[in-house]
Amino acid sequence: MSRQQTRRAMLKTSAATAIASVTAPMFLNASDKAGVKSPVVGTGEHVYECVHDWGSNALPNGHSYGGASHGVAVDQQGLIYITHQGGPDSIFVFDADGKFIKSMGKDHQVKNRGKGHGIDIRKEGSEEFLYLAPSDKSLYFTKMTLKGEVVWNRGRDQLHKDSGVLGPKVSYRPTNTSFRPDGGYYLGDGYGSNYIFEYDKDDKFVRVLGGKGSEEGKFATPHGQWLDERDGIPKLVVADRANKRLQWFDLDGNHLNTLDGFLFPADIDTQGELMLIPDLHARITILDKNNSVLAHLGDDATWREQVLGNGFAMRKSSAQWQPGKFVHPHDACFDMNNDIFCVEWVVGGRVTKLVKA
Repeated sequence: MSRQQTRRAMLKTSAATAIASVTAPMFLNASDKAGVKSPVVGTGEHVYECVHDWGSNALPNGHSYGGASHGVAVDQQGLIYITHQGGPDSIFVFDADGKFIKSMGKDHQVKNRGKGHGIDIRKEGSEEFLYLAPSDKSLYFTKMTLKGEVVWNRGRDQLHKDSGVLGPKVSYRPTNTSFRPDGGYYLGDGYGSNYIFEYDKDDKFVRVLGGKGSEEGKFATPHGQWLDERDGIPKLVVADRANKRLQWFDLDGNHLNTLDGFLFPADIDTQGELMLIPDLHARITILDKNNSVLAHLGDDATWREQVLGNGFAMRKSSAQWQPGKFVHPHDACFDMNNDIFCVEWVVGGRVTKLVKA
């Protein structure tokens, strides 16, 4: 296959059968191999054991997530790539068992502090590539091999030359990338201009989508986006975070649909008929093929009030974090075993592996 989507999870296996309704989240106890009780979250066919702080004990001395763990992707071999604000570099790589493999992404640092943010993986021909969106106005979108070799960098100046929309008074700060089925791709300036820049398979500029606003087709922090092919018709779906909604567009850039009812949707992944939405306001949502809610993982209104109170102080207070509760899910993706990896916008970082029950 040439330039086919692989995303974070390489395989698009069939999703579990949709349940008819959503009940209150379950919090049970399950035992891991060491006999330690782990929380279980979810409803119906979508129940997961929470393995919090996955891989943390494997980090070598001098390696940390710093201000936050930001993005997560899984390659064809099952290696897990996690972007962060710590050091060294901006990406840590683990194997499927949580063993640390390497650190990479030195170019996406500012003053020796990692600025890793969005990360996605696509197979093009026989090789997989990382598409990176670091969270800093001085940096650039990057296409990189899995070995860390840079294929191209595209920063503010190039984006403005191509599009004409990033003038001197327009902010710029990348957040995420996503892919088209024809080999093209999208670069999302979610913290900056609120535009998404589209390029074709030959790296030629096509168009911009969005811009700041609350009307349909406009964005307030288009933090993440993805290719939605669940009904057989490829579409771009955007996590329009501050507008608390998802928006769908056809591949010609025309707005198709808007879905409200989210808290602060941060990114998107799909597998089979399922759509996964990490929500920065303390929960993870799973939708069926009709975009009906199957489960809100970790949803708890009382807990959310604590998380969002006192100027987000909870993100700095790991001693207050509770098993089976999320603080700020910033990115999440399926792996090839139907499990989920979630990374959170919290100081010191936190990676949770949600193991399908």
